[in-house]
Amino acid sequence: MVRSSLAVLVIDENRIRASIIEAGLREAGHERVTVIHDVTGIARRIAEIEPDVIVIDLENPNRDMLENMFQLSRAVKRPIAMFVDRSDQASIEAAVDAGVSAYVVDGLRQERVKPILDMAVSRFNAFSRMARELEEARSELESRKVIDRAKGILMKSRGLSEEAAYTLLRKTAMNQNRKISDIAQSLVTAAGLLGPSEDE
Repeated sequence: MVRSSLAVLVIDENRIRASIIEAGLREAGHERVTVIHDVTGIARRIAEIEPDVIVIDLENPNRDMLENMFQLSRAVKRPIAMFVDRSDQASIEAAVDAGVSAYVVDGLRQERVKPILDMAVSRFNAFSRMARELEEARSELESRKVIDRAKGILMKSRGLSEEAAYTLLRKTAMNQNRKISDIAQSLVTAAGLLGPSEDE
């Protein structure tokens, strides 16, 4: 995807500050820029607009406003760059926890909009990749546990060695054109239905 093809949503109640951000984006080649000044019903508007990136500018955010924006950033799962005039350590930590990709304190200048937006997209992509890899690792670990339980069931019920039990699982999976973990899960489920499992 070409960077300039990004659909950018700017959320800013202050029209002057919003125009600074919009000018910075357009100067950087972003043609699809939508500016919203009223945060009422913002989640619905985001769903309608479907932006690739969201830029939020909060001139003097209070705790409730920040928390609402952090909840929004958790929900939308898109890169978010947030500009605030002032902040404290708790707000910064909350922004990071909420998944805000770029949290800029007292740094709203037209020439900074593009690099900050680029950084927000890059950080979001890196974080998404890490989250995906973590989920794959968890899934792999879960599959191994199920396969080990299935091997245990086969070893106990058929008197097989661990290697022979695994070979049988693998052969069955190949014959049925399924994953070993799926075959193992079926065996564990069936064993649970037929009687006490090897754990009990």
